[in-house]
Amino acid sequence: MDETLTIGMLAKRADVNVETVRYYQRIGLLKEPPKPLQGYRRYPLREVSRIHFIKRAQELGFSLKEIAELLQLNDGCCSAARHMAEQKRDLVSTRLEDLRRIHATLGAMIDACLKSEAEGGSCALIESLTDNKPEASG
Repeated sequence: MDETLTIGMLAKRADVNVETVRYYQRIGLLKEPPKPLQGYRRYPLREVSRIHFIKRAQELGFSLKEIAELLQLNDGCCSAARHMAEQKRDLVSTRLEDLRRIHATLGAMIDACLKSEAEGGSCALIESLTDNKPEASG
Protein backbone atom coordinates (compact mmCIF):
# COMPACT_ATOMS: atom_id res chain seq x y z
CA MET A 1 0.00 0.00 0.00
CA ASP A 2 1.24 3.49 -0.81
CA GLU A 3 2.32 5.68 2.08
CA THR A 4 -0.28 8.20 3.18
CA LEU A 5 -0.05 11.20 5.44
CA THR A 6 -2.29 13.07 7.83
CA ILE A 7 -2.79 16.74 7.05
CA GLY A 8 -0.27 17.65 9.74
CA MET A 9 2.34 15.26 8.34
CA LEU A 10 1.67 16.52 4.80
CA ALA A 11 2.11 20.13 5.87
CA LYS A 12 5.32 19.34 7.71
CA ARG A 13 6.84 17.39 4.81
CA ALA A 14 5.86 20.12 2.35
CA ASP A 15 7.17 22.83 4.72
CA VAL A 16 3.87 24.72 4.82
CA ASN A 17 1.26 25.44 7.47
CA VAL A 18 -1.77 23.19 7.85
CA GLU A 19 -3.94 26.20 7.03
CA THR A 20 -2.08 26.50 3.71
CA VAL A 21 -3.05 22.93 2.86
CA ARG A 22 -6.67 23.67 3.79
CA TYR A 23 -6.63 26.86 1.72
CA TYR A 24 -5.24 25.01 -1.31
CA GLN A 25 -8.08 22.51 -0.88
CA ARG A 26 -10.71 25.27 -0.71
CA ILE A 27 -9.50 26.87 -3.95
CA GLY A 28 -9.13 23.54 -5.74
CA LEU A 29 -5.35 23.19 -5.95
CA LEU A 30 -5.44 20.07 -3.75
CA LYS A 31 -8.13 17.44 -3.48
CA GLU A 32 -9.51 16.73 -0.05
CA PRO A 33 -9.48 12.98 0.54
CA PRO A 34 -12.64 11.38 1.92
CA LYS A 35 -12.86 11.22 5.68
CA PRO A 36 -13.17 7.69 7.05
CA LEU A 37 -15.87 6.98 9.60
CA GLN A 38 -13.21 6.86 12.26
CA GLY A 39 -9.83 8.48 12.07
CA TYR A 40 -8.22 11.13 9.93
CA ARG A 41 -8.15 11.91 6.26
CA ARG A 42 -5.09 10.40 4.62
CA TYR A 43 -3.26 12.22 1.83
CA PRO A 44 -1.19 10.44 -0.80
CA LEU A 45 2.53 11.08 -0.53
CA ARG A 46 2.52 12.62 -4.05
CA GLU A 47 0.66 15.64 -2.63
CA VAL A 48 3.97 16.78 -1.10
CA SER A 49 5.36 17.17 -4.63
CA ARG A 50 2.22 19.00 -5.71
CA ILE A 51 2.60 21.51 -2.87
CA HIS A 52 6.29 21.97 -3.75
CA PHE A 53 5.22 22.64 -7.36
CA ILE A 54 2.73 25.27 -6.16
CA LYS A 55 5.32 26.99 -3.96
CA ARG A 56 8.01 27.01 -6.69
CA ALA A 57 5.54 28.41 -9.22
CA GLN A 58 4.60 31.15 -6.75
CA GLU A 59 8.29 32.00 -6.33
CA LEU A 60 8.46 32.48 -10.10
CA GLY A 61 5.60 34.95 -9.90
CA PHE A 62 2.68 32.79 -10.97
CA SER A 63 -0.62 33.58 -9.28
CA LEU A 64 -2.63 30.78 -7.70
CA LYS A 65 -5.11 31.04 -10.59
CA GLU A 66 -2.26 30.62 -13.09
CA ILE A 67 -0.90 27.70 -11.05
CA ALA A 68 -4.31 26.03 -11.21
CA GLU A 69 -4.18 26.40 -15.00
CA LEU A 70 -0.68 24.91 -15.10
CA LEU A 71 -1.82 21.98 -12.97
CA GLN A 72 -4.75 21.35 -15.31
CA LEU A 73 -2.40 21.27 -18.29
CA ASN A 74 -0.46 18.46 -16.62
CA ASP A 75 1.94 16.72 -19.01
CA GLY A 76 -0.12 16.99 -22.16
CA CYS A 77 0.22 20.58 -23.27
CA CYS A 78 3.76 21.92 -23.05
CA SER A 79 3.10 24.66 -25.62
CA ALA A 80 0.38 26.20 -23.43
CA ALA A 81 2.63 26.00 -20.37
CA ARG A 82 5.49 27.55 -22.36
CA HIS A 83 3.19 30.36 -23.50
CA MET A 84 2.23 31.10 -19.88
CA ALA A 85 5.91 31.15 -18.91
CA GLU A 86 6.71 33.50 -21.82
CA GLN A 87 3.97 35.87 -20.69
CA LYS A 88 5.30 35.78 -17.12
CA ARG A 89 8.85 36.42 -18.36
CA ASP A 90 7.65 39.42 -20.40
CA LEU A 91 5.87 40.80 -17.35
CA VAL A 92 9.03 40.37 -15.27
CA SER A 93 11.04 42.20 -17.97
CA THR A 94 8.61 45.11 -17.85
CA ARG A 95 8.80 45.22 -14.06
CA LEU A 96 12.60 45.18 -14.21
CA GLU A 97 12.59 48.14 -16.60
CA ASP A 98 10.22 49.99 -14.26
CA LEU A 99 12.46 49.21 -11.29
CA ARG A 100 15.52 50.49 -13.18
CA ARG A 101 13.69 53.76 -13.89
CA ILE A 102 12.64 54.04 -10.24
CA HIS A 103 16.23 53.32 -9.17
CA ALA A 104 17.56 56.07 -11.46
CA THR A 105 14.92 58.55 -10.28
CA LEU A 106 15.67 57.81 -6.64
CA GLY A 107 19.39 58.27 -7.34
CA ALA A 108 18.72 61.68 -8.89
CA MET A 109 16.50 62.64 -5.94
CA ILE A 110 19.18 61.58 -3.45
CA ASP A 111 21.77 63.64 -5.34
CA ALA A 112 19.43 66.64 -5.30
CA CYS A 113 18.88 66.13 -1.58
CA LEU A 114 22.63 66.03 -0.92
CA LYS A 115 23.06 69.22 -2.96
CA SER A 116 20.27 71.05 -1.11
CA GLU A 117 21.76 69.95 2.24
CA ALA A 118 25.16 71.31 1.22
CA GLU A 119 23.61 74.60 0.13
CA GLY A 120 21.49 74.87 3.28
CA GLY A 121 18.22 75.08 1.36
CA SER A 122 15.01 73.16 1.79
CA CYS A 123 15.06 69.46 1.01
CA ALA A 124 14.82 68.94 -2.73
CA LEU A 125 13.63 65.38 -2.24
CA ILE A 126 10.68 66.44 -0.07
CA GLU A 127 9.85 69.26 -2.45
CA SER A 128 9.90 66.95 -5.47
CA LEU A 129 7.44 64.60 -3.76
CA THR A 130 5.13 67.38 -2.62
CA ASP A 131 2.17 68.10 -4.86
CA ASN A 132 2.65 71.76 -5.78
CA LYS A 133 -0.01 71.84 -8.47
CA PRO A 134 -2.20 74.94 -8.20
CA GLU A 135 -5.86 74.26 -7.56
CA ALA A 136 -8.11 74.79 -10.51
CA SER A 137 -10.34 77.79 -10.15
CA GLY A 138 -13.89 77.24 -11.08
